Parts: sequence; C-alpha cells; structure tokens
Amino acid sequence: MNSGEANFWMNGRLATDVIEISDDPACLDDGGFWAVSTTFEGAFTAAKFATVVESEFKAQPWTALMGKWNSSKNEEQYVAYVENIQEQIAQGWVYQVNACRELSHALDGDVNLRGLFSAILRNNPAPWASYLEIPGVNIASASPELFLARKGDRVRTSPIKGTQLPGQTHFGAKDIAENVMIVDLMRNDLGAICTSGSVTVPRLLASESHPGLVHLVSDIEGELHSNISWSEIISMLHPPGSISGAPKSSALSMIKNNEAPRGPYCGVLGWVQGDACELSVAIRIFYKDDELRFGTGAGITWSSDPHSEWEETQLKARRLISIAGGELG
Repeated sequence: MNSGEANFWMNGRLATDVIEISDDPACLDDGGFWAVSTTFEGAFTAAKFATVVESEFKAQPWTALMGKWNSSKNEEQYVAYVENIQEQIAQGWVYQVNACRELSHALDGDVNLRGLFSAILRNNPAPWASYLEIPGVNIASASPELFLARKGDRVRTSPIKGTQLPGQTHFGAKDIAENVMIVDLMRNDLGAICTSGSVTVPRLLASESHPGLVHLVSDIEGELHSNISWSEIISMLHPPGSISGAPKSSALSMIKNNEAPRGPYCGVLGWVQGDACELSVAIRIFYKDDELRFGTGAGITWSSDPHSEWEETQLKARRLISIAGGELG
C-alpha cells in the first residue's frame, strides 16, 4: 500500500495525504491532524495527514466471507475463565474484569477493509464508526463508545457498561453495579489529569439505543491541568477502564494471564488536532493482520452468570459478523 491510499474517516471527517507516521505520543503536541490507534497493550501509532475535509465515506463493495469464524475460546473455556475471575473476586483481589475472546477468519492479503466498512455504515451505523488504513494498520470500526472528547481544556469520557436487547425496559442490578464501578474508576483516572474539584458526572446510567442493542452509558467530565501534554493524558487514561476492569491494575494482570494480546481491539481509535480530539474505545472493530480479526467480551462481576456472559459475547458479535459474512464461532 502506498501513502496515496492511506486514509482515515470518522463522523464525516476524511483525512488523506499522509505525511508522517509516529510511535511517539509526543508527536500529537505539534498541532497537526493525527489519526491515532493504540493497542490494548499500549503500543501507539499515529499518522499525520495533510488534507482533512468534510466528506461522506466513499462506498465500496464487500464480498461476504464464507465458512466458520474461529474463536480463541469456546463456550466451555470462556465459562471457565469467568469462573476463575469470580474466584479472584471472592478473594477480594479484583471487583470487575472485562473478559474477551477473539474471532478470526482467513482473508486474502490484498483485500482491504473499505468495502466492509461501507457495509457497516449501511447496516450498523455507530456514533464513533471510523476507518483507518495506513501501512501496517487497517481497521474498520463500529464503536459505540467514546473514550475521550476534548475541546480546549474540557474533556469527557462516556463508558458503556450494560447491554441488553431492544424492548427490554430495565437494566438489572448487575449492569447497574458494573456501570457505577467503572464510573468511579474513570472519575479517578480523570482526576489524575484534571484540576481538583472539576470532575463531575453529568449523566449517570442513561439508556442508549444502538443497532440491535441497548447500552447503559454514563458521562464523566473535567477540566484539564494547564499545559498538560498529550503523552501525559494518554498514559494516565490508557487502557480504557470499561474494557479492563476495577481495580485496573488487578484486572490487567488477570487479562494478561488468561488472554492472548488483544492488539488494536480494546485500544483507542480516533483523531487528535491541537487541543481537540475524538477518541473512541476500539470495540466492535474488525482489523486485519495475517487474518481478519474481531474481538468480543463481557464485564464479569461476582453476580455474573457464566453462561449468560458467553451469550453476551455472542450477542455483541452476531450482527457485525453477519455483515462481514461467515458463521459465528
């Protein structure tokens, strides 16, 4: 792929003509327009684009995949993972862990994901849908979740915790408790980069409708310390609390011991320009390396039913896998 093909799109903003690629978050302080992708494990990639315009994404065709997707964990293995987390919760070592598995499918090496993203925009419009194609990175995202929005010194994060089918009228105690735990974690995370007393929760436990799902969402806002750098912001907040757990350090240890590296899944995806950004949590994403990959997960608490959590991972994957083609594993 040559640099002329590199592009980024999010919320009607199309970036082309890549002029620099960096693995150092300090690059974001130069005021240019940067598309940003991180892995869950913390690897950072940013591409600086010379041209940014308002534009619809140019639709391209997608040939539906055939055959079965492979899963890194089958139902029995995932249930055992959930039960292991619950044992650690019982011992007081952790309170909540986001437990994930990865689906993968063969894909020809010369196929990019533009056609798949076009199909996502038609069939699963998402508030933070985005597409990134640069050397070494190709991601088609249907993310419903905001990691960080910034305008000047004001920042906002909107973690999702709680998932149900449309038509269900009330979230259960497990979803509510899980959401409140992550709100508390994100209040602490924002507190590390914001002025004392400025962190607030203007929206708590709001029900949001998304394609085929209803999510429980909260907003946490704050005012940044003066002269804070993008490197400091990213290092303090990463990885997102909603897809790690609480306490974050214990949850990350649990994830590392039970999952293969997640890569771009559950990292951050979006753009930064000067003192503004729109960065999503990279969930509901397809990304390509030697295969096409899609991650799915669920938040585990003491009150979780392990088989129900497996079904939640299936629910979150089913609609998007049906768009890509192939049989859900």
